[in-house]
This record gives sequence, structure tokens and C-alpha cells, in this order.
Amino acid sequence: MRPGPFLAVLLAAVLVGCVPASGPTATPEEQTQEPASSPSEPLVTPEPSNLDEPSIEPVDTPEPSSSVEPSPSESAGTGAAAACTGTDENRQFFEAAAATLDWTVYCAVLPPGWFVDAGEYRRAGGGRLEIAYRGPKGARLQLREGAFCTDGAGCVPSGTEAGDAPFGDQAGTMISTDDGGWAVVVDRSEAISWLAVGTGIGEDAFRAITSALAAVDG
Repeated sequence: MRPGPFLAVLLAAVLVGCVPASGPTATPEEQTQEPASSPSEPLVTPEPSNLDEPSIEPVDTPEPSSSVEPSPSESAGTGAAAACTGTDENRQFFEAAAATLDWTVYCAVLPPGWFVDAGEYRRAGGGRLEIAYRGPKGARLQLREGAFCTDGAGCVPSGTEAGDAPFGDQAGTMISTDDGGWAVVVDRSEAISWLAVGTGIGEDAFRAITSALAAVDG
């Protein structure tokens, strides 16, 4: 006996459910993809430089009209500082100082073989002038004038007083310094004073040098 329509439809549905789907079915594990592992590359850092950075060293520049450069002893020139040892530029330095400062400026009048080493003057604080000379066989002479010191003890070399001595046209006090040199000071511990210090110079020669100090007319 042939099956009826209802039985035929039911049988077809059963047969269809028994036929496997075409192709394999992916499992959850197979559907999940791990991220690709990409190891991080090392960072590239610049090598330290072997070159030193350029640096600028401070340079002390003297004031144009108030300093003097080393120069050899020369014959006297002309003008207010005509007798001063050194070049015309050195004498102009003394002339400018004398015209600027309010007290008497002195310069050294030295025999051949002496040189102006360095010097400067300043008007501030009452004004001061300092100049150094160098002579034969390491002899040295320094003049300090004006408001360079007010306590006396800290500015005049330590030593033993050795009587009176001239400082140009002024009377000063002679000192035999502890280091074997000589000094003459005028108005020690005053607001304005004058000092000459010599090393490598005998007593008689030093007295002759301080006696010959010349006042520069301002």
C-alpha cells in the first residue's frame, strides 16, 4: 500500500534532517584567532657625542681710558706727564688720571731697564690708581694711590718702620717689609693715601726711586 500524502511529507522531512550539511562546521576554538605575536623592536638611542660643547670664557677687558698695557721704558715726552717713565700712551694714561681724580697723582721716573707692567685707575669711591713696573733682575715697583685702603694694616705690607722717606714732594714713612722689600707710605689709614712698594731693590736705590716720583699736573 502506498503511503498517504501526510506520511510522505513526514518521511521526507525525516530524511532531510538526517543528511549532514555540506562542509565541516567550525568550532568556537577554530573561530577564535590569537593576535599575531610581534616582538617589539629595540629602541634606537643616539650615541653620546664625543665632542665637547663650545664654551666661552669671560675675558677681562680694561677700560679704554683708564688702563695701561705693558711697555718698555722710554725717554721723557711732553705734556703734564712728560717725566713719567714709559711710552706716550703711558703718559697719556697719567694725564687722563690726573685730570679725572681729585688728588695728586704721581708717576715713577726710572732709569733705563724699567718697564711699565700694568696699571689702572677708577674714579668711584673716592678714586684710586694702581700701576706696576718691572726692572732688571726681577725688581718690581708698585704704586697705589688714592682711596685704595682705609684700614692701613691690611693694605701696607707688614714690617718694621725705618724712619722717614720721601714720596715725591711729600714726606712718608719708610718700612722694611717682612719679605725683604721696602715700602713708603703717606697718610696711612687716611681716606686718601699714597704707597710705594719695591722688591728686589736695595734701600738706597728704593729711596732714590721714591724721591724721584713726579707729580702729574691735572
